[in-house]
Amino acid sequence: MREIVFDTETTGLDPATGDRMVEIGCVEIVNRVPTGAVFHAYFNPQRDMPAGAEAVHGLSAAFLADKPLFGDRADELLEFLGEAPLVAHNAGFDFGFLNAELRICGMAAIAMERMVDTVQLAKRRHPGAKLSLDALCTRYGIDRTHRVKHGALLDAELLAQVYVELTGGRQIGLELAVETLARDTRSDHAAEVRRSRRDPRPHSASAEELARHRAFLEKIRSPLWLA
Repeated sequence: MREIVFDTETTGLDPATGDRMVEIGCVEIVNRVPTGAVFHAYFNPQRDMPAGAEAVHGLSAAFLADKPLFGDRADELLEFLGEAPLVAHNAGFDFGFLNAELRICGMAAIAMERMVDTVQLAKRRHPGAKLSLDALCTRYGIDRTHRVKHGALLDAELLAQVYVELTGGRQIGLELAVETLARDTRSDHAAEVRRSRRDPRPHSASAEELARHRAFLEKIRSPLWLA
């Protein structure tokens, strides 16, 4: 099954008050395995960048000034997304900004039925535990040392690993590995048996052996087999 794990960076928390998306990163996975296909883009929000938002992701208004508008790459993005389920952490936030940008372009919103929220998955699997992306990476031993600031593509790549863990991907892989090891062990044992097998010994008596046997029998008085 094809799924897209994605993350966004924005100018703030609410598109209804004029906040805009400034970055999106998407990672394709098929049957819970990343394929290496990604979509990544920065966008000019056509507004200022609040200091609080810039402190989170490090994207300044000057850096974004020469980037394309969302509408310039919307078709390319939608083609990459296709009809796949869309996985995000606190997905309502990312869906809200993605659909707000699509509406600004006069395009149809993406159906919420396609949304997969890893926060909700983590809440069901680890009730009462911390649910941030950093906390989940720590829980599952996922290296995030290179995550100095938030970045849409980097966070999507980390989230893809978390999502695989939340849906049992590593356990499935381990079961397959154990099964393969057992099969290989059986094969190795069979090969060892084949290697240790000796060629059959000849059992037919020679003419000399038959003659000695007859001479021995003739010395027996009143043999039972003649009674």
